[in-house]
Amino acid sequence: MARSVNRSASSGRFVSKAAAARWPSKTTTERVGSGTGNSHTVNRSASSGRFVTDATAKRNPDGTIQQRV
Repeated sequence: MARSVNRSASSGRFVSKAAAARWPSKTTTERVGSGTGNSHTVNRSASSGRFVTDATAKRNPDGTIQQRV
């Protein structure tokens, strides 16, 4: 069963729900566990949650995350 976790965009480390609420533009919530495909890597903006290109992720590493979907 998949569950939701919060992650810092700058460090990639897991953070608490309180930290995610305090800095919503620098954290992201993602689903992990069984039921998630994890077949390819994508880049997302931490502030909007939208998919971004590799070039955008390289220009703004602290504001984007890489994840497997």
